[in-house]
Amino acid sequence: MSPYRRGSNSVGNVIVIIADIMALILALWILMYLLDANRANDLVQFVHRSANWLAGWSRDLFTFDEAWARVICGYGLAAVVYLFIGHAIANKVHR
Repeated sequence: MSPYRRGSNSVGNVIVIIADIMALILALWILMYLLDANRANDLVQFVHRSANWLAGWSRDLFTFDEAWARVICGYGLAAVVYLFIGHAIANKVHR
């Protein structure tokens, strides 16, 4: 096994981990929103700010009447896209 192959696996693993963390933050915000977490809590504020930044492009993409549906679709779409793109790039790097 060449050293380049071993290095590309490390890069691919880092990409997967970053994509998974981004999706986890978005999923955590969806869960906190649905469970009506205390918005004054520092952890909830951090997750909300992070999720807003990550889903800035998809946050207001849908205009459902229900706020919970907008949150699930807007933030959920971002999470799925980050997972899909991150894992696809990692698979390309692994090859």
